[in-house]
Amino acid sequence: MKKRPCAACRKQFTPNAHVPEQRFCQDTRCQRERRRRWQKSKRREDADYRENERRAQGNWAERHPGYWRTYRGSHPEYRESNRLRQRRRDERRRGAHGRGGAGRVLANGDESTPISPLRSGTYELRPAEVDCTVLANGDAWRVHIAVLSES
Repeated sequence: MKKRPCAACRKQFTPNAHVPEQRFCQDTRCQRERRRRWQKSKRREDADYRENERRAQGNWAERHPGYWRTYRGSHPEYRESNRLRQRRRDERRRGAHGRGGAGRVLANGDESTPISPLRSGTYELRPAEVDCTVLANGDAWRVHIAVLSES
């Protein structure tokens, strides 16, 4: 059979006679790359595969609580490289404007900008001193908001 270049290492190899479409040589690293590409494709195209993988990873994590915390504690080089990779991912998501597109905040979902200038507190709601007959929708109420106390 005719030799061809390996899809991973580009070295020439002779495909197995029983696998005429073979694209990867028998080198361990090339076989690992073949499996990695297959998995990536499967994850992208097969929702059941993704769900099964997610469930299996969740089950493993439940059986091994604290594993990653311990691992990061004993492997500072991993911790630092992970921080650097996360920083790069965040920068890519933010794009050229320094934020995530349409004002998307990437971290700390608890943080938000105030919607109104009012402060948190106890409020009294009562009808405003206006003619309520001019409302377009009878379900709507005009209200006066008075801050009774600040918490």
